[in-house]
Amino acid sequence: MAGSSVQGLSGAAAPSAERRGRPDLDRGHPLPLLIAIVAALLAALAYVAFSIHEDVAATGTRITTYLPYILLFVALTIALSFEFVNGFHDTANAVATVIYTHAMPPGVAVVWSGFFNFLGVLLSSGAVAFGIVSLLPVELILQVGSGAGFAMVFALLIAAILWNLGTWALGLPASSSHTLIGSIIGVGVANALMHGRSGTSGVDWSKATEIGWSLLLSPLVGFVAAGALLLTLKRIVRNPALYAEPDAKAPPPLWIRGLLIATCTGVSFAHGSNDGQKGMGLIMLILIGTVPTAYALNRALPDSAVAQFRQTSEAASKVVAAKAAGYDIIGDPRPAVTAYVAAQKVDGGTYPSLSVLIRQIGESVERYGSLVKVPAEAVGNTRNDMYLASEAIRFLMKDKESELSPAEIGTLKAYKGSLDEATRFIPTWVKVAVAVALGLGTMVGWKRIVVTVGERIGKTHLTYAQGASAELVAASTIAAADMYGLPVSTTHVLSSGVAGTMAANRSGLQLGTLRALALAWLLTLPVAMLLSGSLYVLFSKLF
Repeated sequence: MAGSSVQGLSGAAAPSAERRGRPDLDRGHPLPLLIAIVAALLAALAYVAFSIHEDVAATGTRITTYLPYILLFVALTIALSFEFVNGFHDTANAVATVIYTHAMPPGVAVVWSGFFNFLGVLLSSGAVAFGIVSLLPVELILQVGSGAGFAMVFALLIAAILWNLGTWALGLPASSSHTLIGSIIGVGVANALMHGRSGTSGVDWSKATEIGWSLLLSPLVGFVAAGALLLTLKRIVRNPALYAEPDAKAPPPLWIRGLLIATCTGVSFAHGSNDGQKGMGLIMLILIGTVPTAYALNRALPDSAVAQFRQTSEAASKVVAAKAAGYDIIGDPRPAVTAYVAAQKVDGGTYPSLSVLIRQIGESVERYGSLVKVPAEAVGNTRNDMYLASEAIRFLMKDKESELSPAEIGTLKAYKGSLDEATRFIPTWVKVAVAVALGLGTMVGWKRIVVTVGERIGKTHLTYAQGASAELVAASTIAAADMYGLPVSTTHVLSSGVAGTMAANRSGLQLGTLRALALAWLLTLPVAMLLSGSLYVLFSKLF
């Protein structure tokens, strides 16, 4: 039954598609716009190449082999391809309402949405980017420049692209966020099984649960809130034009048109701000693995930040040393700290080992005086030590058995902030590259998803009020998630919002479409996990 629903979505339009108000979706982009798009793409590529060259040259590193740069080119191509597919897969949801209410012509709408996706990426905070990265197994992040690290990045990105393209071909508004997170979990589980551990040990399940709840609840919020907003509008604004089926021969009244364009703009900006960050985090892993001298540490930190790091490091060292109860260790502290981060269980060696690691990091920064002066051969290890200490402190602060006082948690939190400032940063050119890929992706391939959202969720044509309600709720939900560093699905929130307005309006829902959407929602996580896990095993043997 579900299979026939999917087939119906990818085939010819249902009879309801031939409604009086159906927009013209077949008009292509004018030639000047296509030329401008190609020019923007070439300019972005030139800017990326120039930025990488300048960043590497600033380190004073002599280039002895071009292999890392070949790997970097391949990895960046795959990562930006994911963002491009994400653009035409997800952002079609943002433009469906303005297109089907005739607030904007299709060609203008996708360019408008693409531009505000671009701005959303450029102005994003970066919190979501590193929230996604935190899901990955710490041992793989620490060896991201190795064959296993490249196998991880390639496997999860290619798996996400394959599933996104498959659901797009069927016209299914599946979630790119859901897909990417499933791919990350699949790699983590496969990595754990390959090393003889339980598959459940390969993922930070506390973070996965936090993200899972955001993905699960956001569509419910979209459905209920959009429906409630529509009913509230009906009570407050009694203008019949707002709730009537749009006329294909005339644009909506100016104030309605402005409202719909504003909500479309909000969803597009919020989508860029949230979804664009997922690619940023993975690109930073790629850069750290291929060109660590330039990107493993934040060389732009001012001297004042380094001085503050010394203070927070000394304070944190005292807190952890006190918990170590006077014990010390002989040898390398990293294995014990890595074991704690992987298992999240404190044992007798956890605090003494972490205390030594914090002390060694502080001595390194003190010795070099500045992150810019860290020698090329020490950059990768310094960065890994900082990342490992940051993750260990993150788990300790959440662990009730650690019995940390509020003052001690505050001290460790300040130190973690200093560590993250040194290791978790996003260069401007990375934001520009992702913004261009996502923005240009918005301008192509949008029709399939737009038709599903505009015609196949409800049994009647989308009204002005329904479109505005669904998009206003979607923009607000995504923006709120962005503030808390949580990834949510634009697709799920907006599609469920449209369904909520149809239910509230008693317009009727097309159950075949809803079954197909539910099936895609249910299958996305396990299929993405299976794809990425299988690809990781394959790539691990090749690299």
